[in-house]
Amino acid sequence: MGIRGIIEGKRQWRAHVARVRALPPDYRIVYEEIEKYLFRVGPIDPRDGQPLSGVLDFFEESAATGKGVLEVIGHDVAKFCDELAGSRTAEH
Repeated sequence: MGIRGIIEGKRQWRAHVARVRALPPDYRIVYEEIEKYLFRVGPIDPRDGQPLSGVLDFFEESAATGKGVLEVIGHDVAKFCDELAGSRTAEH
């Protein structure tokens, strides 16, 4: 990856982080926990952002409906993460 690719990747990541910060507090807390989990144990490459961008899109849409985050993902956040990581593994 050249310098332009690095700069573009940083720009995209900063835009992603700005979207996360704009989430309602309950969504932001859960998103950040999912992010930590996936970076630690999940099959994720921070450069491609998947599945994090999909989770963020889902959270933005769900927050817009006025539902709480646990209403849309369930009360077992770890199970949600495991299923997300499992679906990511199945893609590769």
